[in-house]
Amino acid sequence: MSNRVRCEDGVTDTQCGHANGGQVTSLGPEIIQELLVNSHEAKKFAYCPYSKFRVGAALLTHDGKVYLGCNIENACYTLGTCAERTAIQKAVSEGYKEFKAIAVATDVESDFISPCGACRQVMREFGQELEIILTKSDGTYIIKTLHQMLPMSFGPEKLEIK
Repeated sequence: MSNRVRCEDGVTDTQCGHANGGQVTSLGPEIIQELLVNSHEAKKFAYCPYSKFRVGAALLTHDGKVYLGCNIENACYTLGTCAERTAIQKAVSEGYKEFKAIAVATDVESDFISPCGACRQVMREFGQELEIILTKSDGTYIIKTLHQMLPMSFGPEKLEIK
């Protein structure tokens, strides 16, 4: 897997800032590569006998621990769980609530697949600046913040009574 970034304008660059419209990521290239590899590895464990749509996620906590998740389908379709929420729930169940980044991998080669609305809202519970790395099987990726992907979001601070 390479360290290439394919920008939305089709330009390939190794600088993350280019893919983010000039926004520089706080992640180093080694960390990004580790998350990319781990997200593709997690995808291998997906349980998706109905859709055949494998998804893997690698979630980085603020202290450097990585939690993997895969999508888990159910015959009662609405009870399935996305890879991103699986990783978050694993981390939270072990006491982590501060996350730095999450990489998401699928088998789709033609486009970057982003987290669904439900996953974005679950991510939002833990902050707006989470860096989301969207990757393809060829190793190309783009990075967006959760705030970019879920603007004007509803979060825990909205429930504070003043």
